[in-house]
Amino acid sequence: MRRLTAPRGVYIHIPFCTNKCHYCDFNSFVLKGQPVDDYLEALEREMAETCNVMQPELIDTVFVGGGTPTVLNPAQMTTFLEAVRRHFPLSEQVEFSMEANPGTTDPDKLHAMREGGVNRISFGVQSFDNALLERIGRIHDVDDVYRSIDNARAAGFDNLSIDLMFGLPGQTVATLQDSVARALLLDLPHYSLYGLKVEENTLFHRMYERNELPLPEEEEELEMYLYIMEELKRAGRRQYEISNFARPGYESRHNTIYWRNEPYYGLGAGAHGYAGRLRHVNIKGVQPYIDATRKGLPRLESGKVSEAEAMEDFMMVGLRLLEGVSSADFTRQFPGRSIEGQFGDILMRLHDDGLLETTDGGARYRLTEQGVLLGNEVFGAFISVTED
Repeated sequence: MRRLTAPRGVYIHIPFCTNKCHYCDFNSFVLKGQPVDDYLEALEREMAETCNVMQPELIDTVFVGGGTPTVLNPAQMTTFLEAVRRHFPLSEQVEFSMEANPGTTDPDKLHAMREGGVNRISFGVQSFDNALLERIGRIHDVDDVYRSIDNARAAGFDNLSIDLMFGLPGQTVATLQDSVARALLLDLPHYSLYGLKVEENTLFHRMYERNELPLPEEEEELEMYLYIMEELKRAGRRQYEISNFARPGYESRHNTIYWRNEPYYGLGAGAHGYAGRLRHVNIKGVQPYIDATRKGLPRLESGKVSEAEAMEDFMMVGLRLLEGVSSADFTRQFPGRSIEGQFGDILMRLHDDGLLETTDGGARYRLTEQGVLLGNEVFGAFISVTED
């Protein structure tokens, strides 16, 4: 296990979007009129100061999220990716992921991404129903999806993923089944699926408060989730995490850092980072972030994570992985502690309730099939139960 002060993953936030989707509560801003070039210069300042404060070792994963990073034009994309490589030593086998919106990846931009080291693209498809895409505020259509995947493959990208959403307003099991069938015809190595969460400070939340959001019934939403899981497994995509399915070898290595409670750099407006048992959140506004990078690290909040909180985090995020958590990994992160010594009563109760099971001769704990469906109940059991 690498020491906590040497993250092997880097997250970088590009907060610009062509528009704000109706369900989105991420730190993102409509692109028009934004100081994009100034922002990229500020990002490089933060990269330089971050590496000065916490010298990086070899980096295994980079994830560029947003927002929609692919709203950068080819020249901006080149400038940005050159800065990343200039400041962070990337391993030869680095997984370099970038989120993209269908319709924002023309051949010139994809060439710039490829030349800049990006080797994995995650497309926010959400649905193959044009009416539903419009209803949730997406600006792409199904033709954009097919065109974007074709362009990416032509540019040499083979590690591709798409997001699908379920539980959307007006969505039915039949329309979901059609989307899943179309998604699988693309024969991609990785698929992510997410149930809609109505978050505060979104248009959907305001509609929900006014009783204007026609959401599927809970039973129908569960049927959607079960259907997606079954079809993806049938298509040879192993469920390795509650929301993620992949062919062997195509699991998201960067996201696995989060699920294993390991450290990572977090750069950009509103980005979160975790290293040396310190967690930080950056200033969220674009111009305030730019201004702050001229004075040092652009922190909004920063604080030490207690051992008790870190152990709870280890359990809550680690159990999202279908392989579960191991006693050996727990002790490596928390020397002198044992998973049973800290959480024995909770583990026994969840086991008796049929939500957890043991493997590897009792050395590993993982969700049962029922536990996967009741994951939030399992994760919540570990909140504020330990003492320093």
